[in-house]
Amino acid sequence: MLVYFTRQCLVAFLFVDLLGLGQVGSAQEEATRPNIVFVFSDDHALQAIGAYGSKINETPNLDRLASQGLVFDRSYCANSICGPSRACILTGLHSHLNGFRRNGDRFDGSQWVFPRALQQTGYQTALLGKWHLETDPTGFDYWQVLPDQGHYYNPDFLMMDGSRQRVPGYCTDLITDASLKWLDQRDQSKPFLLMCQHKAPHRNWSPHPRHFGKYKLGTVPAPESLRDDYSGRSRVLQESEMTIKDHFYWGHDAKFHGPNEFPDHFRDGIPNGEYQRMSPEQKAAWDAYYQPENEAFLTKMRAGELSADDILVWKHQRYMHDYLGSVQAVDDSVGRVLEYLEANNLTKNTIVVYSSDQGFYLGEHGWYDKRWMFEESLRMPLIVKWPDHIAPGTRSNALVQNIDYAPTFLAAAGVKIPEQVQGTSLLPVFAGGGAIPANWRDAIYYAYYESDSVHEVAIHDGVRTDRYKLMFFQRTNEWNLFDLVTDPNEMKSVHDDPQYRSILRGMQQRYRDLRGFYQVNSATIPVTRGDEAWWKQRDREKTALGKQQAHDLVFIGDSITQGWEEEGKAMWDQHFANVPSLNLGFSGDRTEHVLWRLRRGQMGISKPRAAVIMIGTNNTGHRMQPPLETAAGVSEIIGLVQQQSPATKIVLLGVFPRGETAFDPMRLNNVALNQSLSRLDDGEKVFYRDLSSLFVKEDGTLPREIMPDLLHLNEAGYQVWAEALVPILRELEVYP
Repeated sequence: MLVYFTRQCLVAFLFVDLLGLGQVGSAQEEATRPNIVFVFSDDHALQAIGAYGSKINETPNLDRLASQGLVFDRSYCANSICGPSRACILTGLHSHLNGFRRNGDRFDGSQWVFPRALQQTGYQTALLGKWHLETDPTGFDYWQVLPDQGHYYNPDFLMMDGSRQRVPGYCTDLITDASLKWLDQRDQSKPFLLMCQHKAPHRNWSPHPRHFGKYKLGTVPAPESLRDDYSGRSRVLQESEMTIKDHFYWGHDAKFHGPNEFPDHFRDGIPNGEYQRMSPEQKAAWDAYYQPENEAFLTKMRAGELSADDILVWKHQRYMHDYLGSVQAVDDSVGRVLEYLEANNLTKNTIVVYSSDQGFYLGEHGWYDKRWMFEESLRMPLIVKWPDHIAPGTRSNALVQNIDYAPTFLAAAGVKIPEQVQGTSLLPVFAGGGAIPANWRDAIYYAYYESDSVHEVAIHDGVRTDRYKLMFFQRTNEWNLFDLVTDPNEMKSVHDDPQYRSILRGMQQRYRDLRGFYQVNSATIPVTRGDEAWWKQRDREKTALGKQQAHDLVFIGDSITQGWEEEGKAMWDQHFANVPSLNLGFSGDRTEHVLWRLRRGQMGISKPRAAVIMIGTNNTGHRMQPPLETAAGVSEIIGLVQQQSPATKIVLLGVFPRGETAFDPMRLNNVALNQSLSRLDDGEKVFYRDLSSLFVKEDGTLPREIMPDLLHLNEAGYQVWAEALVPILRELEVYP
């Protein structure tokens, strides 16, 4: 892997040297280092950009930028959701390595990020607008960001001094104003990085009054798949809660006032928060446009004149008016930025980039939002203008991804690209006039982690080549394969079509190879088993117990730990009933499931004196996962427990032996796992103990007298375990 990265970096550096940017330091070189203006929107679908062939709206300023530079037609995100996409861009790493896998995670700003790398080599850096990474921005000389998602009308901004300021006006315009003000006040002796990052067009879509009525109801064509029934593909698609038909909110999305008159067609629960923030003048302008349309629709609804399909069509049209109107202000912003650069003689030596954190569904497959690996949300706009380095009107079919942005900016500035960066500099694509360079990637890897949460989109990952796309849905163990030439709308998976058998095998091989190349370890990635009714019920019960009472002793594991409630109940009652104890063992769980449960707060209010952890046999045994990968998952669990309860002493048990003989492959995997787990013992908070010798005979075989199925303990086995564990807990002074 390092060889590959080094080769890509070498190509970039050779090109940089040709530009005279190979070294940094002299005044002349400072003058030639390019400025970087990164204009970034949120949820901008390619099908709503003229340069990408939009048939539903006009974006003259983005089209102007495209005509002056390079349009990437195969540009993809690594994780189609707001915060994770931003983290990928900042670090050049996939989500599983940068640590920000889902919204709600906290970004570790101490890790390497490209703005700090530029800052440390003489660039002045600024970030204005949406951040959405929970922690304060790092690597910027100046920043002014929206809290969380931010608001369209009269938004609040978090400032560097810790204050929070509400600014009257429209968010997209205000972010542009602040960006241009910073450009005016910057140190003009330094090259600069400006990241102008918009909230728009994120939900709930709220246009500026100047764009009211630009895309009137009934004027925007609906996509062919608006009424998709999700047949011919994984059943998990039917579970997602992001359809225009069934998940459109009365106030938030439809923009109605008052109580919901038609709960069969519109959802309750989210009001129009933007309207609540408006001044009286803003409300008057809003109502003057929206109320006549709303009353006309509601009058027909009350009269029973509209069919279910008529209502769906109206919802889509309201959505398009608001979404496309929000896009229009972003296009205005791009125009203002370009005009500023021209007026201030900054055009020639400034790289201007327009992108968005991912694409978006504009009714395709019946959806709004993003997340799924279908083209509409996987593809993200990427337009780059760099005079004298990119010919006007260039297009490229190279497979690129948002992890490529960081190394591209560094290479253009003549800054060394760290070896850990997983992306690849795009400078060779620029140099080749958009042509695909030799040895360029043949596929991109995608992963989505926010399962069983907002919008109920299942965890999935996959790969895309120039023609085929393979998705894997972990919870249901399903593959879907799409031929994007014969089925560009991805309406039917051909994974079980005999004609595609060899293609499926090849794509599965690329999937495995890319996961290895990008160091994807499923043992460290939280995942639910929420489709199993018993598991979900046990999860609810244990979570409730954790919230109701603080426990001094917590057991964390799989079926062997859960067995304290069954074959081991008598031993539990004898040894642990006198201590407030919580059993968080779940049959069949792997490390990733434990991580999911703990991240969802299953320990509740407990700050236990001790946590007994034994987990991993379902990773190394059932899945034959490499022991080092499984050990990394166990290490994540320990870290999570320590994060939630720093004073807890952790008793880390070696995974019990399994299989009849000492040379059983699964037994050997567990031996290797335990060897790695022993290194997690720090003698202060983590104490490793291996009880394996208590369960095996002298010849290495497992006695069925205590492990009838050569894996699970019976009552005699739990007696052995209890009698060995109690002295350990007493030694650590966590047991009476």
